[in-house]
Amino acid sequence: MDRDRRRQKTTASVSRRSFIAAASVTGAGTVGLAGCLGRGAEEGSVIAYGDTDFQDIMAPDGELHQALWDAGLDEDITIEVRTGPDETGQRRFAAQSALQAERSQPDVFMMDSGWTIPFILREQTVNLEDRLSNDTVDMIENEYLDAAVETARHPETDELHALPLFPDFGTMQYRTDLVEEAGYDTDDWDTEPLSWQEFSEVAADVRDQTGVATGFTTQAAPYEGLACCTFNEVMSTWGGAYFGGLDDLFEAGGRDVTVNEEPVLNAIRMMRTFIRGQEDEHALEGYEQIAPTAIVQYTEEEARGPFAGGNVVTHRNWPYSIAIAHDEGMGEDIDMMPMPYGVEEDEAEYDGLGGPASALGGWHLTLNPASENEEEAIQVLDAFATEEVMLTVFEVQGWLPPILELLEEVDPEESGPVAHYADTIQIAGDNAVPRPVTDIWPEQSAYIFQEVNRAYRGVKSPEAAMEDLEERLELSEADVEDEDGD
Repeated sequence: MDRDRRRQKTTASVSRRSFIAAASVTGAGTVGLAGCLGRGAEEGSVIAYGDTDFQDIMAPDGELHQALWDAGLDEDITIEVRTGPDETGQRRFAAQSALQAERSQPDVFMMDSGWTIPFILREQTVNLEDRLSNDTVDMIENEYLDAAVETARHPETDELHALPLFPDFGTMQYRTDLVEEAGYDTDDWDTEPLSWQEFSEVAADVRDQTGVATGFTTQAAPYEGLACCTFNEVMSTWGGAYFGGLDDLFEAGGRDVTVNEEPVLNAIRMMRTFIRGQEDEHALEGYEQIAPTAIVQYTEEEARGPFAGGNVVTHRNWPYSIAIAHDEGMGEDIDMMPMPYGVEEDEAEYDGLGGPASALGGWHLTLNPASENEEEAIQVLDAFATEEVMLTVFEVQGWLPPILELLEEVDPEESGPVAHYADTIQIAGDNAVPRPVTDIWPEQSAYIFQEVNRAYRGVKSPEAAMEDLEERLELSEADVEDEDGD
């Protein structure tokens, strides 16, 4: 979902518009990160998906390759990058097809953190804890972002089956020029989250004072991004959850389904108010109408366009959006704040929810169990798990390091625009909420985004939509229990 972007190259753009990789070690000295899975690699060639800059940096004479060698990768090993389908679901299918066929290539797959666990459960990955160096394992255990590492573990054994390559988070971006024109002081907005009510009041006031068309845009189309990310965020900031908190995200079967509880309903009521205002029969009192009805059809780029065009005060998106804004010369007019909250953390029923929750995205590297070049592939993984390589990846591509504290060491003038927002990104990382990914998540995700979108559009009331969703999710959980029982 969150990598499906259609944009020209940017300077230090983040995550989703770049290459997709699986890896393939083809000769004694070549390791290829690949997505085109059907043919052998060429010695010394680099085939990459994404922009020209990334293709250049993964060349054997490029900066990233040199950083990997400097980090200890044998200089006889080169990395060949290949692309897969542009859409993440198709890419997942291509990876699954190759793994089910037990092909020896690619050796390493780049997998969305949102669909790594099903591959782990199908035994299509390898336990890395006894293969990676002790230093790498210790670093992952003690320094990597916990939320990212949890999506890289086997949910039953807790063994590490993937190396987090970079995390990604939902962010709230805003037009500083418009906000300051309206007389607001934003000095502490980068670290002090607003409540959703205050956020809506500010967005509406700035819109009205400056004469722009819209106060807020987000992604609310009926697609994976609504279920995994934008609604997951809003629901979590209200203290709500799909399956009773964060403890049962990755093991389906008999989980408590909690979508029909008041925090989830309030999240939908708030979004309906943002879209329809106080005239909506389910509106939350005190909240302003700030979003166009068109957001129920918006994915990332549809939502970003009006904001980039100067017609929107605030905008929810991934960091790649703010990188594009800088590349287009709007950087001085755009800033970032933590996600607003519906309830404080201590008011939420479930631990880890409430407050400024941000959806977790990002990508991992996994090892093909059928690889005939495991030793070389493990060297590649160990090299990616060094601070020097993480910082090089951030500097040349804009991907956030899995150790977020490293952002404190970078110079924004040298490392790209996202480094300007290190404090806010750290808050997003501290409050990251993964999607509940299991083997049945694709089915459950479709149920969720269909019903939430219907509620947003007014086709159903919040209560009716969540009652229907509750029934469908409970049936899918029961089906898993029955299969396990058999």
